[in-house]
Amino acid sequence: MSGKVMTAKDALYEPPGPRTKKKILIGTVLSLLSFAFLLALMIRRFYLTGQLDPKYWFFFGRLSTWRFIAKGLIGTVEAAFAAGAMAFAAGFAMMLGRIGKSRFLRFAATVLVDFTRGVPTLLFIYFFFLVVPQFGWKLSAFWKITLPVAISASGLVAEQLRSGVNAVPKGQREAALSIGMTDRQTFYRVIFPQAIRYVIPSLIAEMVIVFKDTTFAYVVNFPDLMQNAKVLISNYDALLSIYLVVAVIYILINYSLNRLSTKAEKLLSGKQKQGS
Repeated sequence: MSGKVMTAKDALYEPPGPRTKKKILIGTVLSLLSFAFLLALMIRRFYLTGQLDPKYWFFFGRLSTWRFIAKGLIGTVEAAFAAGAMAFAAGFAMMLGRIGKSRFLRFAATVLVDFTRGVPTLLFIYFFFLVVPQFGWKLSAFWKITLPVAISASGLVAEQLRSGVNAVPKGQREAALSIGMTDRQTFYRVIFPQAIRYVIPSLIAEMVIVFKDTTFAYVVNFPDLMQNAKVLISNYDALLSIYLVVAVIYILINYSLNRLSTKAEKLLSGKQKQGS
């Protein structure tokens, strides 16, 4: 057998043949040339409209500017990871309901999953921002962004966890029960540890969506990266340059998470292959 690690992408798609590889190469070159051409047009347009004027960029040479951006980035990271942790906990609870024996719990969990997946994140944020305070619950800006983002992501997390549980061979459960384990012990000691390994890459990829959803923090005035960017824009009247820098930061974060997801998938696939 080949020593190559089989990933989910390898299982879903056949490796390209010589003709397909040639077409991919031609398409890649044409795409890069087109991108370079469009980028040159954009830079030229920015030059003609004065957007490359030093007055829109000089403040990036100040340490205070980067400290302010870093402070907003820390707020974004804190909100994203808090929302991610809560989404995992809520998703785990809904997953248990979906696979449970109680019809009522299965129905309730299904409704919650469909509801959280179907409602836009922004509506959840407006609910916590405008409706919840009317009941006397005063939440800080941090919780007004993390709770709705977590609720929005929890349904997807629940389905990812459920798919991982369903991917574990049924023989694992039967073997555990045959040696005297209870259903609870079988799930938490045998089934779920294997299931979580299957879905770790998709859970990491889900963090990309969570990071994107935290950009709605401006609604609740939480000092995240986007909110601090708006403050810089109001101070320096430099919308394009600031949003361009912030966009690059978000791209680097999401790219890093995607790369981490791919590496985790290859690593786990390699371990599964060694254990088989």
